[in-house]
Amino acid sequence: MVDSDRRPTTILCFDFGSKSIGTAIGQSITQTATPLQDLKAKDGIPNWDEIKQLIAEWQPDLLLVGLPLNMDGSESEMTQRARKFANRLHGRFGLPIELADERLSSFEAKGEIIQQTGSRDFKQHHIDSLAAQIILEGWFQQNHDNDTANRGISA
Repeated sequence: MVDSDRRPTTILCFDFGSKSIGTAIGQSITQTATPLQDLKAKDGIPNWDEIKQLIAEWQPDLLLVGLPLNMDGSESEMTQRARKFANRLHGRFGLPIELADERLSSFEAKGEIIQQTGSRDFKQHHIDSLAAQIILEGWFQQNHDNDTANRGISA
C-alpha cells in the first residue's frame, strides 16, 4: 500500500504491449509523472535486464502496470497478458504491484502528440511511455479524488 501522507513514494509505471512496453516514473508529492523510455518486447517479453536497470536507477516503492480492459470493462487476451507481466515483475523484483485501468491512454497519448506537434507521425515519439505517464497521472488523480492511496485494481 502506498501512503502519500507518510512519506514521498516513487512509482514506476508500465504500459504493457506485445512489441513495446512504455515506462514512466512519478512520485506522490507532486502527483506528476515523466515518460522514460519505450522498451522493446518480443511477444510481450521484455529484456528483463533493462527493467532491472530502471528499478536500480529509480528505486521505486511500487510498480504500476496498465491493465488493458475493453471499453465495456471486460477482459481480453491482452488483459491476461498484462496480468502475467505484472506477476512476473513481482516475482523477479519483489516490489509491490498494482494494476490500473488504462483504457484510452494510447489514444490520449496520440492526441497529445498531434496537439503538440501537429504531426501524426507517431514513430518519432515514445507513444507507449507517454501512455505510461498518462496511466500513472490518472492513478494519482484517482487516488487523490478518492482520498486514499490504494485504489488501483489489485493484481
